[in-house]
Amino acid sequence: MALQRNERSAQTGYAENPLDRKAALRSDEAVIEAYAQHDAARFLILAGDVPLLRRAGEGLDPFFDRAAAEACGVLRERAFLGVDEAGPVFAVELDQPVAESDQDAAGIVRIDLRTLAVQGLLTPPVLGVVGEGKALLHWHRRHRFCAHCGALTTLSSAGWRRDCAQCGAQHFPRTDPVAIMLAVRGDYCLLGRQARFVPGVVSCLAGFIEPGETLEDAVRRELFEEAGIECEAVRYLASQPWAFPSSLMIGCIAESITDELVIDTEELEYARWFSRDEARAILAGTHPEGFTCPPPIAIAHHLLRAWALDGEMP
Repeated sequence: MALQRNERSAQTGYAENPLDRKAALRSDEAVIEAYAQHDAARFLILAGDVPLLRRAGEGLDPFFDRAAAEACGVLRERAFLGVDEAGPVFAVELDQPVAESDQDAAGIVRIDLRTLAVQGLLTPPVLGVVGEGKALLHWHRRHRFCAHCGALTTLSSAGWRRDCAQCGAQHFPRTDPVAIMLAVRGDYCLLGRQARFVPGVVSCLAGFIEPGETLEDAVRRELFEEAGIECEAVRYLASQPWAFPSSLMIGCIAESITDELVIDTEELEYARWFSRDEARAILAGTHPEGFTCPPPIAIAHHLLRAWALDGEMP
């Protein structure tokens, strides 16, 4: 049974995942195949990055039994995600789908992962499993050839490795660490927006952690590069798996020692300091200028809430 987690990370979207991943069993092909043939086995099907879902009464179900999964079309590769109280769960890639009209007649729809989360179409535990499967299969689609010699690779270790028969290299799924941070100075915090954001939305700044760099130094570097501010104290608050395509958002709060902003307009369309009262209004959806923030599925929402409402400081 999955434990109830109380940490702030567990409140973010895609974070709750009840599966026991059974990592020690991945190399046992007989056990994994027995799981796949089990009557209780369920299959998450992805067409590209988009999951297929069955209409189930008033809701949606992303899990198919083996026969229903095979009826959706030709399945390309299979990855073992783990086991829960109901049985084993696999993610499979749909290579050659049946006609979409036939799928519609069978009550099957395609809805992207972000929409599923924002609209609350799946429960948090199910959403977390779908996020795991999407990220893993995305990696497989992008790593079919060996990065060392260029030969075709094959799936192994129940979907958690790809092997190259040509040079013997082994390739493992990657998760890219991203620092996402709320810079604060006294009773003010720094929020910005990119041009691709929904109009009115402001959020925390973020950037990929580079090789040879600590989390804290990545936070300081990104804040200086994007907003021109210098920071000292940096404190970790929470993390979030982010399957777009396969990142781990690592949330921090940072203490700025400078006020003046120098905005990198290639990265940000807009940024400014917001007071704590303004931040509370943004969270409540009552800011007089119409500013809003990302929804609760996003770690940025929880970082802003931690400072504005919970009193968290660097």
